Amino acid sequence: MSFYIASSPHSHFNRTTQNIMQLVLFAMVPGVIAQLYFFGWGVLFQLTLAISVALLAEAAVMLLRDRPIKPALNDYSAVVTAALLAVSIPPLAPWWLIVVGTLFAILVVKHVFGGIGQNIFNPAMAAYVMLLISFPVQMTSWMPPALPGYTAPNFIDSLWLFLTTFTTDGYSLEQARLVELSGSLDAMVMATPLDYIKTELGQGYTLQETLQSDLFSIFAGAGWQWVNFAYLAGGLILLQQRVITWHIPTALLGTIGLGAIIGTIVAPDTLPGFNIHVLSGGAMLAAFFIATDPVSAATSNKGKIIYAALIGALIYIIRTWGGYPDAVAFAVLLANLCVPVIDQYTRPRVYGHGGAR
Repeated sequence: MSFYIASSPHSHFNRTTQNIMQLVLFAMVPGVIAQLYFFGWGVLFQLTLAISVALLAEAAVMLLRDRPIKPALNDYSAVVTAALLAVSIPPLAPWWLIVVGTLFAILVVKHVFGGIGQNIFNPAMAAYVMLLISFPVQMTSWMPPALPGYTAPNFIDSLWLFLTTFTTDGYSLEQARLVELSGSLDAMVMATPLDYIKTELGQGYTLQETLQSDLFSIFAGAGWQWVNFAYLAGGLILLQQRVITWHIPTALLGTIGLGAIIGTIVAPDTLPGFNIHVLSGGAMLAAFFIATDPVSAATSNKGKIIYAALIGALIYIIRTWGGYPDAVAFAVLLANLCVPVIDQYTRPRVYGHGGAR
């Protein structure tokens, strides 16, 4: 049995796993702040509980495997996994949902395969898909973003919704949005802009009619567009710090964009354009923070482009013709399965071999 790594010559970069993971967390800060602003305190609750559970699970596994606990906790890999899952699920999803998802990500997806560096799937996305399939109602109960005319639940009500699924006044999540203009209580829990588009088009509305909803703003989904811009800013930090390279973000977003441009030309009344695809869902988070996972992604530069282009193509295909409006997690997992084959056929020649004779 052969063990292949990237070909020589090898360059050495004086940066530890701990340092890389800390930079990733730092780069996520703009996106998290945007989510807090538009979707309320629930994002903070999800992050706090997810990180706590991830660290406890990591420590427990290290103890059971009779391995040092402190180094495993200090590399921040469990924290990054927890953070990616926490920002991907609805902010006011019940507390047990993030606990189940985080435990699955750390205990099953990561450590069943041998721990850090051994998992073949992205742990956060595998956990997300498990939760979506197992608990579809809770995983699609998004509050609408903070828009003019609406009042988001305050800190205490958000905490009670997170812990008990009811506010202090006894309102459920579906009743938690107050419409200030009418003074009435409306059921305002809804799906994402991408899901709204898919639903409205399925009922016979045109794309132009659908985009007239308050859910959409200048560029794309109201609130969602600024969250995506914030994660873009964080991604540029990762590029500037050389934590990631340009290959995966460019290929992923470029493939989605190419599909959207072709779709707009072929069916402008039914297929959303480039701005909707990259700014209304999880495309930016996927391009810079999820698909770039060094363990489950391809290794060579050519392989990274193929891998990311496959993710982008799958995202567009599933969004357009599949049953899930935002296909990031499914696309990433399917591409993870293809990484060994991609690496096999894109591995560079060994230095000093294969040249002119």
